[in-house]
Amino acid sequence: DEYVAIPDGVSIETAQKLASTQGLLTGISGGATMWAAIETAKKAPEGSVLVAMLPDTGERYLSTPLFASINADMNEEELEIARSTESFILEPTAP
Repeated sequence: DEYVAIPDGVSIETAQKLASTQGLLTGISGGATMWAAIETAKKAPEGSVLVAMLPDTGERYLSTPLFASINADMNEEELEIARSTESFILEPTAP
């Protein structure tokens, strides 16, 4: 076991990156956990298996500065991805 200190700001930054690049909506604790997992993986021997459990959801942070910089509407690239599975098309409805 190892204690990993989390520097200021990386929890929020990592939570934002998880939401915007991976589609994982987690909160500040989840961002901290993933940051620690990534840092641990950098030092782990090749072939190691690591598990990180993200302890919270980002739902309660949707109206806070944590996700203020992430656009709620899909852009064209995201719409293309949403339309790529013919058996289940996730198309936003018109207002």
